[in-house]
Amino acid sequence: MRIGVILPSVATQRDQQLDIATAARHAEQAGLAGVWHGDHLATGAPSLDCTVALAAAAAATHRIHLGTSVYVAALRPLAWAAKQIASLQHISGGRVLLGIGSGGHPAQWAAAGIPYVQRGIRTDTALRLLPELLAGRRVTVPEPAGPAEVQLSPAVPVPPMWVGNHSAVARRRAALMADGWFPSLITPAELAAGLAELTDLATRGRRPVPAVAVGATGVLGTDAELPTRDEIAAGISHAYRRSVEDTMRVPITGPLEGATERLAAYRDAGADHLVFGIAGGDWRHQCDLLAQAASALR
Repeated sequence: MRIGVILPSVATQRDQQLDIATAARHAEQAGLAGVWHGDHLATGAPSLDCTVALAAAAAATHRIHLGTSVYVAALRPLAWAAKQIASLQHISGGRVLLGIGSGGHPAQWAAAGIPYVQRGIRTDTALRLLPELLAGRRVTVPEPAGPAEVQLSPAVPVPPMWVGNHSAVARRRAALMADGWFPSLITPAELAAGLAELTDLATRGRRPVPAVAVGATGVLGTDAELPTRDEIAAGISHAYRRSVEDTMRVPITGPLEGATERLAAYRDAGADHLVFGIAGGDWRHQCDLLAQAASALR
């Protein structure tokens, strides 16, 4: 199982005097497999554009993957989304892993001028047409102003496309339209059950079983100033409107040995990749501990 890390938020960058390029370089030198960045618009919290942040990470690194966790292609005109992704794939030398989702609060969709009710069909269209656009083929895109014929250049290797979310709809999209499934903040047992359904859908659709990545969060170590499991779970509960009882099973915390066992449980449940969001503490030190856990798994 390859382990990557979410790049630090704008708030963490300010508090710890840590820019995106420095953070990405640190993760690569620590031995992690990739760096990842979310995609948010007008959420009320400071955030960077996903492809711009990952472009800075690409320029500072040579080996690691650059992942979107997750890119909401449906918020954008499809040709423009393809141009952003192709540009990142080109400057990074083909290191992009493209998580794709259709989430976000309705206010985010309103800010983009896209009706919230169209998010599903626009995501399906993106999954269907992005590979053609990225490969430089001539494509008819169905944008609101009317169908338009588009051919983008330079063509790039099409990155793996992983569908985010734990919903049944997401699993069906992953099984029938994409290369991978990328749920977040679920338990190993939930991952294993979802993978069984995913495998069945892919088999019946005569497609290969998709890769599986999982998004996780927590803090490693026992320093007194680190947030507790209860505090992290409460934050997840508030952000995603889930019960605290449900979210208590999600954070990975505590001594390195125990945390490594928690990571291994995802591997044993079928995860090929794990993307870890650091929930507190010194970002560089947490990154180093995560790399130690990844090494112990190997």
